[in-house]
Amino acid sequence: MTLYLVPTLLSENTEYEALPPDVIKIIHGLRQFIVEDIRTARRFLAKIKHPIKIDDLKFKEYNEHTQAKETADFLEYILGEDTALLSEAGVPCVADPGAAIVALAHKNNIQVKPLVGPSSILLALMASGLDGQSFTFAGYLPIKRKERQEKLRSLEKRSIKEKQTQIFIETPYRNMQLLEDLLMTCGSLTKLTIASNITGKDEFIKTKTVGQWKQNLPKIHKSPTVFLLQAL
Repeated sequence: MTLYLVPTLLSENTEYEALPPDVIKIIHGLRQFIVEDIRTARRFLAKIKHPIKIDDLKFKEYNEHTQAKETADFLEYILGEDTALLSEAGVPCVADPGAAIVALAHKNNIQVKPLVGPSSILLALMASGLDGQSFTFAGYLPIKRKERQEKLRSLEKRSIKEKQTQIFIETPYRNMQLLEDLLMTCGSLTKLTIASNITGKDEFIKTKTVGQWKQNLPKIHKSPTVFLLQAL
């Protein structure tokens, strides 16, 4: 048995630009899926023209609402036949709860095969002009403003101490609150990359200092965005 780690799209109508033909061919040969959201997964498989009728495919949800004690229940499922693990967007297991399924596969000697596809985090780092030799992904920052500002100060200090790029994300509808805190909290010479709607037609990727961003705020409300910070 093999557990395939299947990338999905970051932006609409990019299936043939973002996914290699060989990857689509592999997905077409799979009938069983573990997914973050069944509706999103069905839509994705329809877009890449899966040759099997969507209603005849098998889906099992694994997401942030799945209890840790339920993870073991997926073993019988993935032992039954080759299975695909899909994130809701981008690659599985990065800023994604699917790592527990991969750990289960390794523990039970099931082959794990990652497939090539778009990762917003790596694409943003590639395009940032910031240090790609040493970097840390901090995931989502705290929701409460005071705690979020404290975390930003900590990331900026770590960037200086470790000479390291700090990468983090936010729920799209809170992007502007995070940006406001960044501009309020970080030093004016700290470099900040804002990368929104990566691979989409309205893709926006720009690196400026915090001081420069204060003069012209981008419109990123509700846009999937990756933030990268490097302090001098």
